[in-house]
Amino acid sequence: MTPSKTKKTIASYFIAGIDIGGTSTVIGLVDNNNNIVQRKAIHTATYEYAETFLEEICDTITNFDQLSDISLLKGIGIGAPNGNYYKGTIEFAPNLRWKGIIPVVDIIRQKLPGMPVILTNDANAAAIGEMMYGDAKGKKDFIMITLGTGVGSGIVVNGELVYGHDGFAGEIGHTIYIPNGRQCGCGRKGCLETYTSASGIVKTAIELLNKKSDDSELRNIPVDELTTLHVGNAANRGDQIAIDTFDKTAEILAIKLADSAAHTSPSTIYIFGGVANAGKVLMEPLKKYFEENLLEVFKNKIQIKPSALHQNDTAILGAAALIKKAL
Repeated sequence: MTPSKTKKTIASYFIAGIDIGGTSTVIGLVDNNNNIVQRKAIHTATYEYAETFLEEICDTITNFDQLSDISLLKGIGIGAPNGNYYKGTIEFAPNLRWKGIIPVVDIIRQKLPGMPVILTNDANAAAIGEMMYGDAKGKKDFIMITLGTGVGSGIVVNGELVYGHDGFAGEIGHTIYIPNGRQCGCGRKGCLETYTSASGIVKTAIELLNKKSDDSELRNIPVDELTTLHVGNAANRGDQIAIDTFDKTAEILAIKLADSAAHTSPSTIYIFGGVANAGKVLMEPLKKYFEENLLEVFKNKIQIKPSALHQNDTAILGAAALIKKAL
């Protein structure tokens, strides 16, 4: 989707779609035909101050060589952890280094006066992307689960995203799986995120390595260097401890998704994010445990599927769609 640097895209307008993540942030320039014509990734945690980070985002957008005239930019859509759609703020995001309330929209508008800017939760942006450009086209009831640095969720009911009265509805990742369990960055203990995020999976793998005596290629990796990618690759090569790690992860996630199904009765639950790249070692046990834990009236009615869009595109297109809908 990204053209060569030497070939300009002719478009009547552009929208910037931004996916802010705990590890990295991707800024994409989307044309009026929904093509991501240029993108740049920056390391989120590098920036000590949110203002500096947001200034870098603005500079990146205005310096895109595809954007020859700033008047062609019709707005900036942003998906962010703990993003508040109503207030345009990031509020107490556990996986970002900046704490408290960050007035993202106000800061960007100060740097780019008159520019329309809309912000929502990152998982909501992914849900919008799936609904407008992916497998969820035409679907009115579905849930998007994002598995990465954290665990996010975007819930669509009757064709509309569920925001709640304050903009924070749908935090499935911060529902409790085990009371007084693992410490979560949100301040509570035992949240789903602490077991099924990237770091949660690594913790499970370490626990199993300590508990079991099986041979495992994971034992050759220093604990402080172990990643979910290591665990996923090992599982796909048949490493039993790695397989057991994903089996346990799938069981935990399935139980909470079965609960979520009872709340909204979705037709489909989409799994998105870096952790989902593990493939069948996650998806096969997830589907099995999900069916086992569903209320009888929901059995064999709800699909669990990976996102149909490329991981690097979904949230960008969804964020851009916030502006497109407003236009």
